[in-house]
Amino acid sequence: MNGRGDITIFVPPGCENERDLPVHMLLHGVYGSHWAWAMNGGAHQTANRLIQQGEIKPMILAMPSDGLWADGSGYLPLHHANYERWIVEDVRDAVVEGLPSAGDESKWCIAGLSMGGYGALRLGAKYPHLFTAISGHSSITHYNQLPKFVDDSIELYEPQDENDVDAAHWMIQNKDLLPPLRFDCGKDDLLIEENRILHRRLDQHGIGHDYSEFEGGHTWDYWALHIEDTFRFFDSVS
Repeated sequence: MNGRGDITIFVPPGCENERDLPVHMLLHGVYGSHWAWAMNGGAHQTANRLIQQGEIKPMILAMPSDGLWADGSGYLPLHHANYERWIVEDVRDAVVEGLPSAGDESKWCIAGLSMGGYGALRLGAKYPHLFTAISGHSSITHYNQLPKFVDDSIELYEPQDENDVDAAHWMIQNKDLLPPLRFDCGKDDLLIEENRILHRRLDQHGIGHDYSEFEGGHTWDYWALHIEDTFRFFDSVS
């Protein structure tokens, strides 16, 4: 990455010596970092509650930074650093090497919110062999939507291939390889139409997925509530 990489990890109490636990990767949005899902969304607390209640199986949460470039890297391969490889290669290697409870047989799922939802949808679809399931909350669906949230010029991202930055492109390209996929959006979210368009495109191409709309907007109240849907979905397939 030519820069700093951070990962916040949650291992359920009492599971430190387990082997090959599933790993759920959560990607943050713009202006965030590796702490966002835990500090703002309480994701680890929600996961632990569901585990303690016996509603989901024990799993690890891996919550990486996006590379901390500008207002948000989009988890993209850019001209100066490859933030995509950081997520799909380095984060996985670091978790497996650093945690006894993760291993080569661990099943990985990927989820995110807003820019992180874009990262999860795009990378999960581009690398379907790496992930057991994909989930997005209030997701950007194409990098050209980033200016809704960042002050940096879109020209800074300089994509080499316009198709590569469209999440739907990879879903269509790899439709026969896609793992189970879900995404949702709040009815008052500024990305609701983009998510509806993605839903319709996937339907048109016969790509199985679960799409839901709920009350709410582009807020942590929404994401903290609906990460539970992601955990239950991942648990059902991992």
